[in-house]
Amino acid sequence: QVQLVESGGGSVQAGGSLGLSCAASGYVYSTHCMGWFRQVPGKEREGVAFIDSDGSTTYTDYVKGRFTISQDNAKNTLYLQMNSLKPEDTAIYYCAAEYRTYCSGGFNPWVPEGFGHWGQGTQVTVSS
Repeated sequence: QVQLVESGGGSVQAGGSLGLSCAASGYVYSTHCMGWFRQVPGKEREGVAFIDSDGSTTYTDYVKGRFTISQDNAKNTLYLQMNSLKPEDTAIYYCAAEYRTYCSGGFNPWVPEGFGHWGQGTQVTVSS
């Protein structure tokens, strides 16, 4: 059983920065696709950024140039550094993981249902 535990998040003014972490524990495979989704009430969960176990990354256009996804494979920890935050970035952020796959090929990371493991979510609030 894999458990994902998120930390970070909080409240910040527009233009500020926040960092999120997601620590994975349990039976974690070295090959993986991990990423961050976000969700606001009344809307579907949307993909933000993803990273392969080999370090390949992909971002939604809404956060390119502002957010950076990274990982420490030795610590089984995923990160999301969020800079130049905007009020529209306000959401609950979830980390997600799927193992024995990359974020490409037959696996579409932009579909939340493809991920088998999820964190509990952490609130990010950006005020104008």
